[in-house]
Amino acid sequence: MTETSMDQPIRRVVIAGGGTAGWMAAAAISRILGKHVQVTLVESEEIGTVGVGEATIPSLATFHRLLDIDERQFMAAAQGTIKLGISFEGWKTGQDRYIHSFGSTGKDHWSAGFQHFWLKGRERGLAGPYEDYCIELKAALADRFAHVNGQPLNYAYHLDAGLYAGFLRAFSQAHGGRRVEGRITEVLTDPDSGFITALRLERGEVIEGDLFIDCTGFRALLIGQTLGVGFEDWSHWLLNDRAIAMQTTAVRDAVPYTRAIAGKAGWQWRIPLQHRVGNGIVYSSAHLDDEQAKAEFLASVEGEVIKEPFPVRFRPGRRLRCWEKNCVAIGLSGSFIEPLESTTIHLIQRGIVNLLRSFPQVIRQVAIDEYNAQLDSELTHVRDFVVLHYHATERRDTPYWDYVANMPLPGTLQHRIDLFRETGTVFHVPGELFAENSWIQVMLGQGIVPRQRHPAPDLMGDAELGHFLGAIQRHVDEVTARLPAHMDYLRRYCPAAPPVRP
Repeated sequence: MTETSMDQPIRRVVIAGGGTAGWMAAAAISRILGKHVQVTLVESEEIGTVGVGEATIPSLATFHRLLDIDERQFMAAAQGTIKLGISFEGWKTGQDRYIHSFGSTGKDHWSAGFQHFWLKGRERGLAGPYEDYCIELKAALADRFAHVNGQPLNYAYHLDAGLYAGFLRAFSQAHGGRRVEGRITEVLTDPDSGFITALRLERGEVIEGDLFIDCTGFRALLIGQTLGVGFEDWSHWLLNDRAIAMQTTAVRDAVPYTRAIAGKAGWQWRIPLQHRVGNGIVYSSAHLDDEQAKAEFLASVEGEVIKEPFPVRFRPGRRLRCWEKNCVAIGLSGSFIEPLESTTIHLIQRGIVNLLRSFPQVIRQVAIDEYNAQLDSELTHVRDFVVLHYHATERRDTPYWDYVANMPLPGTLQHRIDLFRETGTVFHVPGELFAENSWIQVMLGQGIVPRQRHPAPDLMGDAELGHFLGAIQRHVDEVTARLPAHMDYLRRYCPAAPPVRP
């Protein structure tokens, strides 16, 4: 072995590709390990990025706290707004709406979750809709938000992906990260070990490294094309394989939630930022041709067009191994699960954090195996949660909806659905992204009603149960009523400057 081997100390980290994935990796590694390793990111201005992962989930706030990123600075730079959840419109019957919020609902007892007490209350005519018992959900419906002392709301962000990458680029460079401009024309490997040794650029420059991070998107230039790691296709569960994205001017104040609007053969997103709206349609090309999708999409958007529609083709699934030899795939090079639950940036973050936690002095296969096992588990969990939205539906109005409603499910998902339908019970495995309340909100919203419940609420009489539920509902209403309008608050907290892209 000449340049790189299993015993080569990790001193040079080379990131292939920029965008959100590349610059998140560069920001985290340079901030946490910048005094130990040299971080170099290679990207070409000639190669575009997908750049449509503009809705996030609360884990991004945790990522920023780990890196000591100031929230006000980040939100102002990325034209950010607050996200308290996702409004799912038309997913159950075509005419319905529910919100999957980021908050907790009601109060659990050690013996049984709140949903059992709510179910008992519904039986006795003592309970309102499930949404009445969650502050984040009621605040989303009322278009309200603030940072509240003693009663913090659980929230995420809407952000401009291009501006966010630029913000992280400056952050990384301030902590010693180095950017190299250039198109990668060759990936050099060691003839004995097969490890990657360097990237050759179009102008002849050679960037050597000890650990390489593949952020080249769907091309998977390092992990796929060079190291030959295969891809597991999930398109039999996730039919959508195309998207069209477009930016428009805002015609009203931003609401604190993402909209996911079900269509004939897919769905559309609406992501409101301070200065514009991100719009898109995600669909199955086997059920809707590109021109029909574009026409349906353009007929529904509001505001003036800022950036013309641009198409994205993708294949849902995951790389068989996201860490192979001395290469780690982060972002689209490693996996893609459509953006229905805004997990794209989270999965980037999870890959980075797991890498930092297991960062090697020298590479060992046992560490690679553990990294891959943890990421596989997370990807399976996220996949199942997204598939749930399609399968648990009463819609049969198009061949698309008929197929997803009747398709065989992964065993892991079928078990969760059967358990909730039969017993009203959900479970959370430590480390999983989506907690019990997320599964409950979506399953109830999609029409899965438990056939039985836990007997613990039967120990409460009607008066006691009514008081218990009523006190929670009044507290939710009182907190929500004290919150200011979402955009009024943001105009004071983090007014966005005019967009300046790197």
